[in-house]
Amino acid sequence: MNAKIIGTGCYIPSEIENNEQFIRHEFLNDQGKGFGISNEVIIEKFQAITGIQERRYAKNHLNSSDLGFFAAEKAIGNANIDPEELDYIIVAHNFGDVKFGTNQSDTLPSLASRVKHALRIKNPKCVAYDILFGCPGWIQAMIQANAFIKSGIAKKCLVIGSETLSRIVDKYDRDSMIYADGAGAAVVSATEENTGILNHESATYTYEEAYFLYYGSSFNKTLSPDTKYIKMNGRKIYEFACINVPSAMKACLDKTGIGIEKVKKILIHQANEKMDEAIVKRFYKLYGMDMPEGVLPMSIHKLGNSSVATIPTLLDLITSGKIENQSIENGDIVIFASVGAGMNINAMVYQF
Repeated sequence: MNAKIIGTGCYIPSEIENNEQFIRHEFLNDQGKGFGISNEVIIEKFQAITGIQERRYAKNHLNSSDLGFFAAEKAIGNANIDPEELDYIIVAHNFGDVKFGTNQSDTLPSLASRVKHALRIKNPKCVAYDILFGCPGWIQAMIQANAFIKSGIAKKCLVIGSETLSRIVDKYDRDSMIYADGAGAAVVSATEENTGILNHESATYTYEEAYFLYYGSSFNKTLSPDTKYIKMNGRKIYEFACINVPSAMKACLDKTGIGIEKVKKILIHQANEKMDEAIVKRFYKLYGMDMPEGVLPMSIHKLGNSSVATIPTLLDLITSGKIENQSIENGDIVIFASVGAGMNINAMVYQF
């Protein structure tokens, strides 16, 4: 048995936060001091590096589990199945439900249980649980769904990535402009066809890399040090990702025996435009090739970095024809890849 995606869905929040809205922010460094340059210059440099022009934030009354539910509904509808048929619901996230105006993580009950409740699924044998694996969480949840299906203990799984990162950012930190909210989902089903997930690769680097992303105090030293926000060492993450993600992608592809020339698309976590381009260029360089035009679809320009939600959202946008000049056809070989907190890396080769 192979695991095949039979339906996708996403939820893109309606609140648009463009770069101009950060003009009046007070940006500080990790020492709590200003940068000595205008916000216009800070924002211009930020956009040149990340490619982000705007991002989406959830409405105040919505939480991550709500976004996940909306994406799940669409994926189930797209798959045209009865939700009672689902054997597993796996929700990838990092911070649980964080109500607007707070930064306390709520994971009791799990987000997967909340989504199952919202879907009104009665079947107690539909097992719902969460996975914490940093930004690569959705791919890792897909890998787990694949294992359940291959082992014969599941026939259909719902895999969701959902996050409201806007609620755990330090507004005094320039990196706060990267993060966004959103959710994406896929229904995965058992198939006897030679399609679906062909191979996968995962790794966790912690010896020196564990705290490249961490929970830290605000750069505004007048605020309570006990209130924590998402923080990162951007330079170290960039260097780490550019070395390790291409090798994971190559190891994954090589195990399938499929030639690099047959890869039609690479759906990579929408973290940073320059970093994503550097990763894919280095991946092709491992095969002595230049990166082909059109192989790397991007959504980060308008949606920002919504962590676990970026890849399933990107997949749904492409398959529903909502990204210009991008499509995936039956038989296409696609590589999924991600990197994030942990530090975790994974890759998956998939045939549509």
